[in-house]
Order: sequence, then C-alpha cells, then structure tokens
Amino acid sequence: MEIWINPACSKCRSALSLLDAEGADYTVRRYLEDVPSEAEIRDVLDRLGLEPWDITRTQEAAAKELGLREWARDESSRDRWVKALAEHPRLIQRPIITAQDGTAVVGRTDEAVRDALSR
Repeated sequence: MEIWINPACSKCRSALSLLDAEGADYTVRRYLEDVPSEAEIRDVLDRLGLEPWDITRTQEAAAKELGLREWARDESSRDRWVKALAEHPRLIQRPIITAQDGTAVVGRTDEAVRDALSR
C-alpha cells in the first residue's frame, strides 16, 4: 500500500493517523517532491476508475492559470489533462491510497481510508 501525500494537507495527516491506528503497512510518497510520471498518473487513474479531471484540484492557482475549467473533458483531451497533472503535481487531489488488491482510493474521508484497508 502506498499513499501519495502533501504533509501540509490536513486530510493527508488524518489519513496517515488512521492508517497508523489500524496498524497498516504502507509507504509514503510525498508527491510534490517525488513527482509521479504521466505513466504513473495513468496507472493510478486506471486503479481509481477515474478520469484525470476527476482528481484535479481546480481551485489551485495553477489550474486557474492554465484555464482548466474551460478544458474539454473527453477522451481526446485525456492526455492533455494527465500532462498538466505531471507538470503541476499540486493539482493532484490528495491523499491517494493504492490498495493491496490493485485498486486505489482518494482518501479524503475516514470511510475511504477504511475502504482501502479492507481491499
């Protein structure tokens, strides 16, 4: 199990606390320092069953600068979104937990973290 975090994020700290309380075996990836490649982002999206715009933080300054709200959200635009996430990792929703069964969850709630633990 791996968890992508920003240590300044309260949701990330909460997810880590819950993982620790449950005695989970996991590794931490500070994704702002160890930036995921486009291939890693595609893999996580597949595991999440989501599209890149589903995990994009559209309120971030970089999102506004890029005009993401106006970008198309369709298959032909998918690569453009993935590239933006790789180039601007702050845009990636957090925390993302990859579960042992090959799936992943966005662990913004205790329920989502527990879901990852049960997989």
